[in-house]
Formats: sequence, structure tokens, C-alpha cells
Amino acid sequence: MPTEVPLLKMENIGKEFFGNRVLQNVTFSLQPGEIMGLVGENGAGKSTLMNILFGMPVIQETGGYEGKIFIDGQEVKFKDPLDALEAGIGMVHQEFSLIPGFSATENILLNRESTKYNFLVEIFSERLMTLDRTNMKKRAEKAIKTLGVDLNPDTLISEMPVGHKQFTEIAREIDRSKTRLLVLDEPTAVLAESEASVLISALKKLSEQGIAIIFISHRLNEIIDLCDKLIVVRDGRVIQEARTEDTNVRQIAAWMVDRKGDSRQEEKREQKRRDIGEVVLRTEHLWVDMPGETVRDVSIEVHRGEIFGIGGLAGQGKVGISNGIMGLYAAGGKAFLRGKEIKLNDPDASLREGMAFVSEDRRGVGLLLDEGIDWNITFTAMQVQEKFIKKLLGGMIKWRDDKAIDECTKKYIDSLEIRCTGPRQRAIELSGGNQQKVCLAKAFAVNPEILFVSEPTRGIDIGAKKLVLDTLHRVNEEDGTTIIMTSSELEELRSICDRIAIINEGRVSGILPASAKAEEFGMLMLGHVEEPAEAN
Repeated sequence: MPTEVPLLKMENIGKEFFGNRVLQNVTFSLQPGEIMGLVGENGAGKSTLMNILFGMPVIQETGGYEGKIFIDGQEVKFKDPLDALEAGIGMVHQEFSLIPGFSATENILLNRESTKYNFLVEIFSERLMTLDRTNMKKRAEKAIKTLGVDLNPDTLISEMPVGHKQFTEIAREIDRSKTRLLVLDEPTAVLAESEASVLISALKKLSEQGIAIIFISHRLNEIIDLCDKLIVVRDGRVIQEARTEDTNVRQIAAWMVDRKGDSRQEEKREQKRRDIGEVVLRTEHLWVDMPGETVRDVSIEVHRGEIFGIGGLAGQGKVGISNGIMGLYAAGGKAFLRGKEIKLNDPDASLREGMAFVSEDRRGVGLLLDEGIDWNITFTAMQVQEKFIKKLLGGMIKWRDDKAIDECTKKYIDSLEIRCTGPRQRAIELSGGNQQKVCLAKAFAVNPEILFVSEPTRGIDIGAKKLVLDTLHRVNEEDGTTIIMTSSELEELRSICDRIAIINEGRVSGILPASAKAEEFGMLMLGHVEEPAEAN
């Protein structure tokens, strides 16, 4: 490398969010002009690490961070992103921060506009300087030319395709004269393959000019093509650092996922060999218009009595499948239950067909927050199946069976170990883990034939996670409930499921038995296995 003192060094970086350790002793360095790939599964800690580097307010607001950051060998502590920009660090986030009604030029030069003199300045000071639009357009064109993309600087953001919006974001950072380090968080996720190739070429040119780059991507071929080196982050730690010339896609995928559980999972599978019944649920070309989790074309078959997992990286569509089948978002294609086509876009119809859903959004969808535990657990069964209701005169007179409600609630409080003051404690007063248990109890109360559970252990502690997973396993074994479980945690899926479908870009990348190697799942998650054979 051309210099001994690195442009950037992050040393022993650590971070906790409310007692949850998300980064621990992360150390790496970057030389001028060097391109480093930062890879890892969702939740590995990549974005938090970059938020620390860029001085994002969320870091200071949650207690700061551990460790040190050095620029040119000098320790720095950025109070906010303006400090980072002043130090020459630019960052392009996953979410666009563009003004729709402004042109590409106006967005690229926002708060750094070129101005020119006019006579009013002598009277009213520099505040009445006029925008030098000719010079601004030249600057924008220069930044766009560096990217090598066909982008009209006069086009409004609101009229651009998504790929051009991404190029506008990057051009804005290129225009900054002080930029020495550029952080790109999944910049090619919204780009077509041809556009991604253009961007890769542009970033190589920036590197030749001495600008260092941190490139975050799940597209491992791009990491190998672009980067000089990479670091792999898993569970908040640096698992591996390597030169890209010395590795390959399959090796990186293996580093990203936890392989320690392979033999343990295989042993569990051997112990749990069982006969699975006929196909009970089938989808044909299912699409779901769920923001951030679009499903484009999913055809799967789930067998009676199995636990079927749905996994994949964030934003690839895995969460949208259950939401679409259960009628929470606009959906199309076809879905069949026991061979009979079921009505999409109708939550009530799904419930009446014997399906239940534990949503990933327990506060927004799963719970009546201001109602008691008893009402939350029994309300759906009461409404859809008329459980917990007494009748007279053939149902002409109905009233609530408070004793049955109380007995049911206490049963689930005991079996799920819901920590509460009693059946009538409001759901909003419970911890996240206990709220999740109430959501499960509500689903169990309808005794469903098929139970969808989406991210059932998100945001709850280890003890509660184990209880939730053990309960799902028990309900499947003892009651014969078919369970379709969506999770971002691959090892969680492998610990409980019979088979796992991996969703990539809104489609099924492949379906494997849970006993398959973690590396194989990693390849599917990254879209590198085109037509894997389905294992039944």
C-alpha cells in the first residue's frame, strides 16, 4: 500500500442498544484509494458500524459507542454527519434523501449552490446573491460524467426511474470537493445489471483518483469484481478479513452464515424423521404489493403437518407472502387450501378457512393495545368462530361467556409463561416478549389448521425465544397444526423447520431441507443458485 498511516482506522468499535449488544471489538483500516467490501447477513451490524463512522444522531441518542476512530492517524469524534462531511466522508444511504420537485442538478448541489454577484448584494448583503445556474449545471454534468451514466441534469427527481435516483445520490457525494472516503450502502440493490456495471466502473475510476470506498452489498460477484479486500461481519463481530483475489463467492457465503450448527441440525433432523401428509396449501404465481417486501412470483407447496420455513434477506419479499395470503396487502395469482381455491384480499375469508396469522407487526396488527390480555387472546375466536359465546333460542340471544374467556386466558398465561398482573392487564403494559406470547395465544385460541407466524422472535430475549420456538414445535407435534414460519434468522428456521424456501427478489430462489448446509442457504439468499432441486 502507498502509505503506512491509513486514511481510516476503526479500532475496537462496540455498541449496545438498550442492553442488546450489536457490535463488539470491530477493527479494520482503509488506505487512500482502497475499496473495501463490507458483507454480512441483515442484522449483522453493518449499518450500525457505518452510522457510527458517519456520526448519525441515533448513535449519540442511544449512549454513544465504544472504541476509537482515526482519520490520517488522528483520533476523531464526529458529533453529527456535518462533522463527518467536513472530514471528507460521504455516505449514500439505502433510503433516498432527494427532493422530488427539484432537478438532478438542484439535488446534486443542494446547500453547495454556485452563486454570482448582483447589485442588490451591496444593499442587502450576500443573502441576495443570485444562483449561477450555468455553473451549477456544469458541475452537475461533471459529476454525472464521472459516473458514466446517461442522466439529464435538468430532469426532475419525481420523473426519474429509480436507478437514476440512485446515480443522483452518488453524484451529489462526488461533487463534494472534500470527499476522500465514500460509503455506499447497497447502491446496486435498485439498479439493473447494466446500470450496476456502469456504477462499478465509475467507482473504480474514483478509486484511481485516491478516493477510498466502503461498499456494502449482498451481491458477492460485485464485491469480488470491485473491491481490493473485504471484511465479513456476523453477530456484531468481524469474522473474516481477506483480499478478494484470494477468495470466491462460495467461501464468502460460508463465512456470512453460521456453520457451527450444521452437525447439530443434522442430528435433530435424524431424530425428527416423520411422515408428512399430502399438500395442504399451494400457491401459483402469487404476487403481493407490500411496500418494502414485494412478492413478484411465488409458487410453493406446503404439506399437512410440516413446519415450512420462509427465509431470505430483508426486503426480498419473504414477509409479503403470509401478509398477502392472509389478505393484509393487495395480492394476485392463486392460492389453494386442500385443493380449493381461496379468496385473496379478504382477511375474514382466510380466517374462516381455518388459517391464522401472527404478524411481524405485533403492535400495529397483532394486538389491541388498550385492551386486556383476555380480550386480545379470545377476540378473534369469538368474532370468527363464535367461541366463548353463550346462546339462547337458537342463537337469537347471545352473550359473552366470561368464565370460559377467563379459563382460556389463564391457560395460555400459564403455558406460555406470560408475565403479567392478571388476565385483564392491558397489552400495552407488557414487555415485547410477553406481547409476542399474547399474539401466539390469540392464534392458538382459534385452533387453526394452518398457522402463519412472521418473525415470531424479533425483538425478544433469548429465554422468550426458546419458549416461543418450543411452543410452536409442540403445537405442531401434538395438535398437527401446519406451521408456515417466516424469519430473518436462518439458524432459527433450521432449528425447527422441515423445509425452508429462500426468497430472493420476490421469487423462490430455492427450497432445501433444514438439514442442508448453511453454505447452501447462503448461496440461495444471495441468488447464486439458479435452479436448485426442491427437496421434499
